[in-house]
Amino acid sequence: MSSKVRPGALFARAMGGQRPKVTRGVQCGTVLRCADNTGARNLRLIQVIGYKGRLRRVPSAGVGDLIMTSVRKGTPDMRKKLFRAVVVRQRMPFRRAEGIWVQFEDNAAVIITTEGEMKGSEIKGPVAKEAAERWPRIASAASIIV
Repeated sequence: MSSKVRPGALFARAMGGQRPKVTRGVQCGTVLRCADNTGARNLRLIQVIGYKGRLRRVPSAGVGDLIMTSVRKGTPDMRKKLFRAVVVRQRMPFRRAEGIWVQFEDNAAVIITTEGEMKGSEIKGPVAKEAAERWPRIASAASIIV
């Protein structure tokens, strides 16, 4: 009998088998700031990937969620195209397990590829700890993790 533990299993057990609950503060149609250097300026949230909702409820995302976005402002080769992105900041306050409330001054996302790699090479501004824990590539490129 092998007692191999897959990476991250201990973290999952410590968290009760799921990721930390974050208040979903960004809903479909929201325009987010692009926090990386890909050439996009503004992103519109089209769909939350993996969201299971209810009839007539608007899908919403929180920090660390994978979303589908369209580029609203940016370089001409990026505009009007769909990209996957990860929410790294949200204006709506959310509570951490330690009891502190976290709130950012803007809604921001980082564009990623289908494999989970960052499309850009650097991130402007702070990144929430919840997004950095869930996406290691974003954590390595972030200058400030709050």
